[in-house]
Amino acid sequence: MTNRRAFKSDVSFLEKISMGATGTIAVFNNLREQGHTPIELERGSRSFKIWKDIKIKRIRVPDILCVDCGKCVECRTKTKLEISMSHSQADPERGWDYGLDDNDLVAFVVCNKIGAEPVDWQVSSPIQYVSVKDLRLAHKDGRATLTQPKGAEEGFEMRIIWPVAIANTPGVVTRVNRERLQYRREIDGRIITLRLLKKGQVMTPLVTEGEKIVENQVIASVTPISLSFSCNKSASEDYYIELLSSTSLSKRYTAAKALAFFTSPQIADYLIDKLNDSREHIYIRLEAAASLTRQEDIRGYDFIKRCLGDEYLQNRLEAVIVLGEIDKDDSCQILIDTLLDKEQHPEIRAGAAWALGELRNKEALNALIESFAAIEENIRIEAARALAKLARQFTPEIVNKFPEIDHSKRPGISWALSKAGKFRIGDMLGLLTDEDARQWAAYIIGTQDPQRYIHEIEQLKRRDQEVYFAVTVLWKIMTSWVWGLEEYL
Repeated sequence: MTNRRAFKSDVSFLEKISMGATGTIAVFNNLREQGHTPIELERGSRSFKIWKDIKIKRIRVPDILCVDCGKCVECRTKTKLEISMSHSQADPERGWDYGLDDNDLVAFVVCNKIGAEPVDWQVSSPIQYVSVKDLRLAHKDGRATLTQPKGAEEGFEMRIIWPVAIANTPGVVTRVNRERLQYRREIDGRIITLRLLKKGQVMTPLVTEGEKIVENQVIASVTPISLSFSCNKSASEDYYIELLSSTSLSKRYTAAKALAFFTSPQIADYLIDKLNDSREHIYIRLEAAASLTRQEDIRGYDFIKRCLGDEYLQNRLEAVIVLGEIDKDDSCQILIDTLLDKEQHPEIRAGAAWALGELRNKEALNALIESFAAIEENIRIEAARALAKLARQFTPEIVNKFPEIDHSKRPGISWALSKAGKFRIGDMLGLLTDEDARQWAAYIIGTQDPQRYIHEIEQLKRRDQEVYFAVTVLWKIMTSWVWGLEEYL
């Protein structure tokens, strides 16, 4: 019997992960629009992927780094805007500012649910930045409040809240003084008054009279907040080389990752020294290796391949994920070899399939299809998901392989083609070679939006009336109001 509570927890966790990823993607794009050169510093911060069976304990670093100015940004996504951070008084590594420097910033963004799926989130606020230094000063001076710890499900953490006044609708600021702030609501011209005293704390106005404001904009706060910050282009390769010797784990990690974006010949020597330092944290060494591969240095790949045989599964998985970020043929081949290696742990093989989907390299098609014969279901599932990503680019190549493929592998191919939905009816006619293929062709076409193929479906009717009938029955069922109807007991 299915564990409903576990399923609910998985969905709830995915919702939180995807909300955070949606916010981080928005911040990443906002930084790029401002003229920064952002890279993902916290691996997976922009991904909806959940690794359930192998837990990776990564080095805690901010989500994003601007390579050009060296500023790091930690992203906080909310369903209701407040300037707050989770905090633990029992574990210093779970403190709100652990791993953050005074020069770093925290970006706050609001997301709203826009659909029934756990990943259906949309940004609904401006992105607002606060410096860690200012947050620390406000906290130290008693201008922030501390909530009671949350329940066990939330890890007994509390929240630190920095009081703010927020515009609930677009408008124009009409009055600002020491006690209150007023703005005229755009929708109806009504004057909204906000007091500048909140929870015993005096807030400073962040706007001036006549200024236009938007929904969810912080207009007064106990700490400075801005909608942007400039990139001074001050972070050179020498800056990051020096950072490689920092006493801070997070700073060394940042340096190893950032140096991939500089091309001086001397950089390889520093990265090799870090890679060969057996006392260094394995993930810093992996980042050094990844940076070397991006500079076409084969020694980086040699180290990553060694990590794929590490005694700790989390290190193997991290190596696989790293390879999925390096868009080169060598990375693809190593992942193919890992996926097809029956001596490798199933979770690592499944991770390799996922990473091949991230690379979207056509050379992975045969390996992904071959892995549909794997005994382990998790490998088949990740291979199907990866093939669906490739099918968005290589549908004809996959369709051409279908007739000659063993029947046991056709379900995975069919699901991938169905999810990608990049075919025409004429492309499918060549699949009708045997009874099994005809059934899967009916599934592939029948799971699509009928409106997309309404003008092509006659081709199928002329070629195979039984498959045509099956498709139209599927369309009738899947467009009915009862399709997807749930009963909750």
